[in-house]
Amino acid sequence: MNENYLPICTNCYGVRVEPHRAKAIRPTCMACGEILARQVQHTIAPMNKSNYMVFTDPELLKQLNPKRTT
Repeated sequence: MNENYLPICTNCYGVRVEPHRAKAIRPTCMACGEILARQVQHTIAPMNKSNYMVFTDPELLKQLNPKRTT
């Protein structure tokens, strides 16, 4: 892929994106991608007689506890 055809980072608008990151939905440079990834927090919890589920809201995870008193 030609250097001139690589997209510019959608977060900082100052750096051209690496070729392997250019096909992403929202192409970001490595530094901005690292910052955005660290802002996301999630928890993975095993469900009874089911599979693992990803939770991003701690309140939803609290509601699934059957022994919760408050």
